Amino acid sequence: MTDFGAAFAAAFAMVAGFDPDLAEIVGLSLQVSLLAVGLATVIGLPVGAAVALFRFPGRTALVVALNALMGLPPVVVGLIVYLLLSRAGPFGVLGLLFTPTAMIIAQVLLVTPIIAALTRQVVEDLWVEYEDQMRSLGAGPARALTALLWDGRFTLITAVLAGFGRASAEVGAVMIVGGNIDHVTRVMTTAIALEVSKGDLALALGLGIVLMTLSLAVNAAAFLVKETAQRHYG
Repeated sequence: MTDFGAAFAAAFAMVAGFDPDLAEIVGLSLQVSLLAVGLATVIGLPVGAAVALFRFPGRTALVVALNALMGLPPVVVGLIVYLLLSRAGPFGVLGLLFTPTAMIIAQVLLVTPIIAALTRQVVEDLWVEYEDQMRSLGAGPARALTALLWDGRFTLITAVLAGFGRASAEVGAVMIVGGNIDHVTRVMTTAIALEVSKGDLALALGLGIVLMTLSLAVNAAAFLVKETAQRHYG
């Protein structure tokens, strides 16, 4: 118990004192996850809205695929990206393996289906509610897409925050494609796994505290967005 108490005390001291090693890892984690979620949002919002509004052959299969991909195993994504970016892969010439860019690519593949699937459900529900009114104004699915995305913006922000939560807590894919290289690709989740295996509980606990705080902040933001939407739009 004494060792655990000392580890917790050291962890809180590192967090409170903005330990340089801890700050570097947290900074890279936020950089990778925020860029990945930003790209996934740019892709996922229009794709999800288009699937909700347009009818085309294979649409049902695409909806099922999007829902299934929400639970895509991170290690599988990591393996696919690794094979694509390795020297023997089609994109090996770019030299992206074991770089933050490779980690961003892996997280985009993980987060995009989540945002797209949740967007599809939100926009589809809004279209059912407003379809007659919009068609009476001469607005078909193509013209309604932007309007419905804006109307559902509060719920969609929650979807984006859910994607960020998935990205920031991911370890399998980024470990495979990033390599957990010190000062290069070491992020919070991979660093925690490494430090625990090394027995350095202080740094692992410090990173765990930051990661839990980040998770609580994301969930609090999602709750506040939902409450704001209900308060303004009933």
